[in-house]
Amino acid sequence: MKELKYLNHYPEQTKKQVHQLIEQNKLQAHLVKKYPLAHAIKNDKALFSYVTDLKNQHMKRTAPLSKTLYDGKINVIHNALGTHHFISRVQGNKLKASNEIRIASMFKNVPEEFLRMIVVHELAHFKEKEHNKAFYKLCEYMEPNYHQIEFDLRLYLTHIDLNAKIESWS
Repeated sequence: MKELKYLNHYPEQTKKQVHQLIEQNKLQAHLVKKYPLAHAIKNDKALFSYVTDLKNQHMKRTAPLSKTLYDGKINVIHNALGTHHFISRVQGNKLKASNEIRIASMFKNVPEEFLRMIVVHELAHFKEKEHNKAFYKLCEYMEPNYHQIEFDLRLYLTHIDLNAKIESWS
């Protein structure tokens, strides 16, 4: 059996079921049936608006976002799905802070649920820096199906690893 690097910490039974989907060539069909449509947030301006709306809906008291964009330099396979940055700079006698979120460009053509899960994850880092219980509780507050969508996103990444892309979302 091939190693499922995105599913390493899941139980053996779960990995066995995923292997069956892969062997039967049904992983793509499973994902497309569950998430039939790609989102329409294709540019940085639309992404900024989308992220700002989510932030304002769930995290009103956190500092405003300075920048949100799709980043072609994020290597999902070796790095991350997205990144968050809190940058403080001294300008004269003032301290300027900026909050940035960058999402890997490959997520321009995925279901909205996957994009939302990544955005929720990065927004949660503005309050909780570590992946601890409070962090995941905040993620679940913003997206009640957070863990299921994260698992399905891991299935998608596994499919990408094996097959390059899902045609129906392009």
